[in-house]
Amino acid sequence: MLGKDIYKIWTPIEANWIQWIRPVPFVQMKDQLENNEFCNFTIPNIHYIKENSMNTAIIVDLPSYNSIKEGIALAKLGFRPIPLYNGTNEQTGATPIIDNHPIEIGLIWGALELEKIKIGINAPPVFLLDSNRMHRFKMDVSTFDNSWDIYAQDMPSAEYFLKNGIHKIIVRGEKIQKDLRKILYQFQKKKIKILFTDGYKEPEEIIIKRPPREKNN
Repeated sequence: MLGKDIYKIWTPIEANWIQWIRPVPFVQMKDQLENNEFCNFTIPNIHYIKENSMNTAIIVDLPSYNSIKEGIALAKLGFRPIPLYNGTNEQTGATPIIDNHPIEIGLIWGALELEKIKIGINAPPVFLLDSNRMHRFKMDVSTFDNSWDIYAQDMPSAEYFLKNGIHKIIVRGEKIQKDLRKILYQFQKKKIKILFTDGYKEPEEIIIKRPPREKNN
């Protein structure tokens, strides 16, 4: 299958939330399923939520393709996986900061899994992020910096969430990174509850402190 075919599986035209799926990894992917020896595509068990709740969205912020695995596990519980990956691949011969190829392989694998799962067109979303996205350590000046941030325009607005019945967002990860923190702070100001879990503990409501750039607002 070509990248556009994989993209179509992730973005069924009638489904809600798909307009936020980033096309970048699908455009640059190749059929690499035969080269996935280094990837472990075991679908994980979900401990922090038992079933989909129509008033809850989830943000999975895990390294590389691990967020895709978790997204597929949550799809089996009735959530709609929404990949937000926006990293570019390096030119031939260059050394990148972030290896995006496992993510592309994961999206191919995930598409094949999604074809087996029936998800409602109004299913609540689970947004998928690569927690490696902000690694910016360059070994030398020739290293290709393909790090990236997530911005407010890359996700639905608080108003859109509320309009669609989402009043609670669970962040699943190791920590809340600074780019995501800025977005969540704005959601919190609109009375959307923010919860956090490491994947094992029950999600706990947290208060996002005002980011430094917000102090003069």
